[in-house]
This record gives sequence, structure tokens and C-alpha cells, in this order.
Amino acid sequence: MKPIPLSIALAVACLLSACATYSPQSLPEGASFQDAIEAMGPPTAETALPNGGRRVEFARGPMGRHTYMVDFDAQGRLLGWEQVLTEARFNTIRSGMTAAEVHALIGHSFLKRGIAKENQVVWAYRFPSPFCMLFEIGMNAAESEVVDTSYGQDPACDPPFRVNSMRHARPGARLFAWWPSR
Repeated sequence: MKPIPLSIALAVACLLSACATYSPQSLPEGASFQDAIEAMGPPTAETALPNGGRRVEFARGPMGRHTYMVDFDAQGRLLGWEQVLTEARFNTIRSGMTAAEVHALIGHSFLKRGIAKENQVVWAYRFPSPFCMLFEIGMNAAESEVVDTSYGQDPACDPPFRVNSMRHARPGARLFAWWPSR
């Protein structure tokens, strides 16, 4: 295999260094909205704040475990920011809350799936945890109101194999089979 020329390696490094930053940590208080966009890339959502300002969502997904809410005043200056995918935030979500209230608190989910039996749509959120878990919000079928919340196992953490049932095993049969993730 032929080595990569130094000029190409430097060009790639320069391009990668121009990528958006992951978190707003480097943004000073009072930074402009445009400074935030240049540093972090395009926002994933925006919500109006009561003081005339705006809250901007920067989700670091779909596999990311962080969503940053960055608040700006009416003049577009940075007031502060917070990583919102935390258990403390999750514990503030209650039945009856609207979808807009949930989005303002923790942003948009990376995964939605329907549960026909319950007539619900489940919104799933990855978050920083030593355990491989998701926070899940059961929304009504119209996705307008919270019905319930729970924690579940993140399917990304499922092993690439599962044990086959021994009832169906024949002598010399493999005990493990590859099953794709759900």
C-alpha cells in the first residue's frame, strides 16, 4: 500500500480542524449568535424565550449523548448554555406536558417508534451514563402530549449475538447466532 502524501494529510487535517466544535464551552458570555453558529455549526432547533431572546438547540446525535441548549438575549448575545440530557432534567418531565415543553427542556429525540397496543409514540434519548440506557417518553398517538416516561436499555449496546434456545439445539449445533439489532 502506498503512503499518503504529506500535502494530502495536511489538507485533511486543516479541513477537520475547521469543523464545528462539539460543545459551547469555548464561547464567552456575550458572544454573538453568529459566533455560536460559526463555532458549533447549524442548530437543530430554536425556541423563543419570554424575554424576547431565543434558546437554540445543538443536538450532538443521532448517536450522541449530549444536547446543548444555548440561550441568547433579544440582541443576540450569549447568556449561557446547558447540557440538557441529564437525569435531573428527565425527572422534570410529567404526564400532560406538551411536545413543545419537552423540546424546550431536552430537545428533540434521536429515535421515535410506535407502540400500537398502547396507542403511543415513544421518543428515545441517549444520555451520559455508566449504564447503557435510554430515557424514553411515551407520547400520545398525535405526539402532542406526554403520557408516561421510563428508562430502557439502549439497543446499540446489545451484543452481536444471542443464545439460541437449547430446546432446538441438536448435538454439535452452534449455541450462538447472529441476530441483527432491533
